[in-house]
Amino acid sequence: MATTPTRTKPARDGSGAQAPGQHGYSANKAAHLKRMARIEGQVRGIARMVEQDKYCIDVLTQVSAVTKALQAVSLALLEEHLAHCVANAVAEGGDEGAAKLKEASEAIARLVRS
Repeated sequence: MATTPTRTKPARDGSGAQAPGQHGYSANKAAHLKRMARIEGQVRGIARMVEQDKYCIDVLTQVSAVTKALQAVSLALLEEHLAHCVANAVAEGGDEGAAKLKEASEAIARLVRS
């Protein structure tokens, strides 16, 4: 399995640009964490359903719901990444913009395959 290297973000000034450690999703971090906690609860519920020998279709329905919820989180994160990280890198020009576009394209390809 390939590992993704940790990305360090450049320090930015107070001109509305990115601060150290901030990512495109930073403004919505609390909402994303809340959604992920809800999804985590759904997954635990599915495990309980299997432990309790619930009907297959009922379990599959819940798996589908979790899959859709994760897809929604993925799309929100991708949108924020494009609007923030990629847009900033492209605006700055140079190789960083091209690298961010390639990285985003590869992330979209992974999402489409999943």
